[in-house]
Amino acid sequence: MAVSSSSSAQQARQSLAKRLAELRRDAGLTGRDIARLCGWHPSKSSRIENARTPPSAEDIRAWCRVCGAPGQADDLVASLRTVEDMWVAWRRMERAGLRQAQEARQPLYERTRRFRSYSSWLVPGMIQTHAYTVATLRAIQRRRGLVDDVAEAVAARMERQRLLYEGDHRFAFLIEESVLRSGIGGTEVMIGQLGHLIAVGSLPNVSLGVVPMKPDRERWPVEGFWIYDAAQVNVELVSGYLTITQPTEVAMYSETFAELTELAVHGARARALITSAMEALG
Repeated sequence: MAVSSSSSAQQARQSLAKRLAELRRDAGLTGRDIARLCGWHPSKSSRIENARTPPSAEDIRAWCRVCGAPGQADDLVASLRTVEDMWVAWRRMERAGLRQAQEARQPLYERTRRFRSYSSWLVPGMIQTHAYTVATLRAIQRRRGLVDDVAEAVAARMERQRLLYEGDHRFAFLIEESVLRSGIGGTEVMIGQLGHLIAVGSLPNVSLGVVPMKPDRERWPVEGFWIYDAAQVNVELVSGYLTITQPTEVAMYSETFAELTELAVHGARARALITSAMEALG
């Protein structure tokens, strides 16, 4: 089942718009009435109700006031904040540097017991070597023109990896075979990273699967994502970081993970693909 990376945010916007429309109808008002009473352009009410224009907190309070329901404003503004928080632009999350972005995720990792990670771009951060992490975060820092705190960010990510060896955390990683063959950092870095994958895959609390490259796959690659227990999904895209908590959509990502797991190879067959990639770097 395909999952749209922005569908959760869009559904949340539509839900908020629907609630505002219900207030208007309950008050016996038209969209033009709302616009007139609020002092807006006549089309603004329609754009808000159809989720084409996101309302501001002030818009919501004005809407509730003219509908005679000021007591509902705080709840609706809270819903607006939820919508806004679902999508975090990289620029906003990393405005103080990469270290803060790495540290901000630590509490989520600490409280999660079952991790599921699928990656179609890079080796997941939790199982990266120090050298691979340096190469990855350095590339991000340069591409986005961020403050140079790469060393601190790398240290934060390495500190997080202790969860692989402590407590009762369980990890399931799925990696596309192309990730093994599309390097970053050069031959030496990639050989070290691939060897590390073999070592990490032997841990008793870690499952490592590789989805082979084939010309006749029934399930194509999707955007990389993390599932934290059954409570939250994070999707990393080119322009931002999407957080999904709606149970039905979390379930969709769980289903997608299960489908990709069926395509993956594990154990000796996964090690064979990793070893083949190492030999190709030779």
